[in-house]
Amino acid sequence: MRLARAVETYLRHVAIERGLSEHTVAAYRRDLSGYAGWLQDRGVEDVGAVTAELVAAFVAERASAEPPPAATSLARLQSSVRGLHRFLAQEGLTGDDPTSRLRPPKTPQRLPKALTIDQVETLLDGAGPPPGDAAGETGEGGLIRLRDRALLELLYATGARVSEIVQLDVDDLAHGDVLRVRGKGAKERIVPVGSYARAAVDAYLARVRPELARRGKATPRLFLGVRGAPLSRQSAWLIIQQAAERAALRAHVSPHTLRHSFATHLLQGGADVRVVQELLGHASVATTQIYTHVTVDALRDVYVTSHPRAR
Repeated sequence: MRLARAVETYLRHVAIERGLSEHTVAAYRRDLSGYAGWLQDRGVEDVGAVTAELVAAFVAERASAEPPPAATSLARLQSSVRGLHRFLAQEGLTGDDPTSRLRPPKTPQRLPKALTIDQVETLLDGAGPPPGDAAGETGEGGLIRLRDRALLELLYATGARVSEIVQLDVDDLAHGDVLRVRGKGAKERIVPVGSYARAAVDAYLARVRPELARRGKATPRLFLGVRGAPLSRQSAWLIIQQAAERAALRAHVSPHTLRHSFATHLLQGGADVRVVQELLGHASVATTQIYTHVTVDALRDVYVTSHPRAR
């Protein structure tokens, strides 16, 4: 099979059958386009002609590039190449898998950055006033800040990914105090919604969304932009950045920061790691356990600074 056709076949597989996000598929496409181009420069046009030695040479060349790639980027590149050849071998489209002995590089474990509870409250206030204090909010700016407050409240209350939040429909909230979230691989999960987030979203639905909806085409999406179109992930990112600036937070804040803070604060409050895994939509508890390291570090800091004989 020709290289280009093999790559496209694999990308259709991960997009349709595995249900990977557009962002992930785009990253695979970049990696595999570079890999296929490298092979073609060496006269290899058919995937059946790829050997373990060629794969090793490609990885070694990428690893020694200047400036050196990040360990995470190199690991993703290897994962893309291994996934391609494993798929082709399993489907009987090639013979042996030339990457079967390729071992991914060790990547340093990066602990997620979480805000303190006070910082989260400051960030929420930077987005907009709470519903009880927003009765006098008028004008375009006031209405948009009600939307922004609802968006951030829901992100922190549920720990959902920003891509999951912007894909919500109004009907996903029609279950009282729980939210139906569609995660990676189109898997659905049910997440509780606290009273603060529910009040903020109810205020947005009553006072803001009808006005925004009149400006655009009919859509079931919960969060809308100023022209009535569904709010994009990029717009949600910008809303969070603006809220952080208004709150004068020095810490780096992204949509994932609220997800990290959600998980960390639950564990600090005594939640079971398996429960947090379910709420976050992690396929493996090992992914969730990184947050236990964060809480252990916090406990150690408190111990060292508080106990008279800790040092």
